[in-house]
Amino acid sequence: MTEQKETEHKNPWNNRSSMLAIVVAFLVGLVGALSLRSMENRDQSLSDAGTQAHEAREIHWRVPVAFGTNLPALGDNILDVSEALAAVTNGRIQLKVFEPGLLVPPFSITEGVKERKIEAGYTWLGYDQGRIPATPLVAAVPFGMEPWEFATWHFEAGGKELTESLYHPHNVHPIFCGLVGPETAGWFRSPIESLDDFKGLKIRFAGLGGKVLQKLGASVTMIPGGEIFQALEKGAIDAAEFSMPAVDQLLGFDRVAKFNYYPGWHQTFTSTHLVINLEIWQALAEADRALLEMACTAGVIRNLAHGEAIQGEVIQGFPDKGVTAVKFDRDILEQLRKVTNSVLEEEAEKDEDFRRIWESQKRFLVTYRHWKDFAYLPRDF
Repeated sequence: MTEQKETEHKNPWNNRSSMLAIVVAFLVGLVGALSLRSMENRDQSLSDAGTQAHEAREIHWRVPVAFGTNLPALGDNILDVSEALAAVTNGRIQLKVFEPGLLVPPFSITEGVKERKIEAGYTWLGYDQGRIPATPLVAAVPFGMEPWEFATWHFEAGGKELTESLYHPHNVHPIFCGLVGPETAGWFRSPIESLDDFKGLKIRFAGLGGKVLQKLGASVTMIPGGEIFQALEKGAIDAAEFSMPAVDQLLGFDRVAKFNYYPGWHQTFTSTHLVINLEIWQALAEADRALLEMACTAGVIRNLAHGEAIQGEVIQGFPDKGVTAVKFDRDILEQLRKVTNSVLEEEAEKDEDFRRIWESQKRFLVTYRHWKDFAYLPRDF
């Protein structure tokens, strides 16, 4: 006992060293255990994320279209959008496109979406004018905005929100997904030399432009694009408008109506939308909503570029087909604009949504004109 005490007295650090070693060992073990647990948690998180990504919901929708996908710019844009979505999601998001009439009638796409007969569709919202009077304002407006002006209003001046508020009460979510430039002002069997020539004319005409021609005494009808040639050929109608020259040529209008008029006063832009059942849209993950909107936004600019690129060559070939391209003189255009303004005012008085959207567009154009008038070359330069 005495010997042990003497040894402890001679080596006072032995016990302290042992204690320190124990403490260090404990701390090292604790740190190691915590590090191991952190790594395990990290690996588990990565594993969970991988599982979630692997189990991300597949979206396979039937998407009927209002226009045949063989029609350049007007109909084929949805194929580009569908292919892009499939590519970036490795096939997880697929829009299966159905040609006009295979699932629902071309003019009833939004109704089918509303009632969830189909998940989504690709259409021109102006076809809903009979049920939702304000729709032409987000589809095509006579003497309205040029294409990039409409896109600016939509993305930057409240147009997107107004369009959604117009359709959400109908259980439909619209996404701006395509855009092309002016249409031709129509294909006619005989020249149009004054507004009187519209009186008694049987003509296929869409949207608000059709209401303008009705005021001028024309007999206006609305039939799908695929039926127009037959109606022209048989004399059921005297004239028709549908789309741009590259599209109208494919449908054969130039074979039976040899006077093609410009500019497209009634449809200075044509927008198309991907319409999705609102309940289906709201159930999507935010990332998937963003993917759909991104693909459609890309579709807008690609669609506009494609449409602008292919019209000039068609008009250049008109003489070989005996077709005359004619521009309305300024007096006729001024008279058409006057009638158009009266139609717009009447529609705004009858429908609050129409008034609200039209006022928004007019406010935007007042501000935008300060830039447009200073920045761009004059049209006759």
